[in-house]
Amino acid sequence: MRGGLVTLGEALGVVAAADPGPLAPGAGMRMDFAGAEATVAIGVSRLGHPSSWIGSVGADAVGRMIFDRLRAEQVDVSGCRLDPDRPTALMLRERRTADRTRVTYYRRGLAGAQLSVDQIDAARITAAGVLHITGITPALSDSARAAVELAVGIAADAGVPVSLDVNYRSALWTPPEAAAELAKLVAQADILFAGLDEAALLLWFASPDMVPEDLASMAESLAAQGPSEIVLKLGSDGAAAWSDGKLRREGAVPVTAVDPVGAGDAFVAGYLAGLLDGGSVAERLRLAALCGAFAVSVPGDWAGLPYRDELGLLDGADIQR
Repeated sequence: MRGGLVTLGEALGVVAAADPGPLAPGAGMRMDFAGAEATVAIGVSRLGHPSSWIGSVGADAVGRMIFDRLRAEQVDVSGCRLDPDRPTALMLRERRTADRTRVTYYRRGLAGAQLSVDQIDAARITAAGVLHITGITPALSDSARAAVELAVGIAADAGVPVSLDVNYRSALWTPPEAAAELAKLVAQADILFAGLDEAALLLWFASPDMVPEDLASMAESLAAQGPSEIVLKLGSDGAAAWSDGKLRREGAVPVTAVDPVGAGDAFVAGYLAGLLDGGSVAERLRLAALCGAFAVSVPGDWAGLPYRDELGLLDGADIQR
């Protein structure tokens, strides 16, 4: 594998309630940041591969926090723009009950949606080992959609593998809008990540009267749209990957879950790090499952992502130092 990861998307500040219950004056809050692509970039970097994130944040306290933290995680942020005119987007995360979280986004028209084609460096993409995109970014704005399409076109022309995580967000677009746009990206992707509902959405758009229910048929039908690898994220039931006409299963790693947010992105980070390792599909699935387990064991989207020498903590092996 020639290079590392290049990804592009939105990062936003997170204001998260420290305790369960309705928001009230004086409630304790925790400041953090999130972003599907940024989480993947951190995860791949912690596992020892070069990682680059392209995006736009405000030239404000939240934006600089994100920028500085990504740089501290050894993520290349030279393609990140600090926008002097628009603030960084925010997510408010309320723990309405002990086991139910309610999320509100403040993002429309803000810095993250200003990602544009002038930030796409063709040389950076053609030198990459994999380009990773999600279905969130093209839903943010016309300029962000154009940036994704340009990056994918460059990667495809250069023979760089394209990874697509559907990551459907109903607050950003309707199912028909999402399916129509994502179908174009799926056709150019080499690796497709999807939950079962997301897979069903793509298959419904392609053939409304024939959406298979069993995993193998679902994966095979998705592969017929273009990708050579289909990875289905099954939550507590683990994951399945379709490649070379075979379906491989990987169970979830047993762990005490503290916060499920970010588990899917951690899973993707592990799988793509395994790809950059040159590992088999089975090895990638195992590494992905480990990363997902680490992520849910710690509050926040990215804080629990493991370093390479920590993997043995959950994999039943001694850690070599």
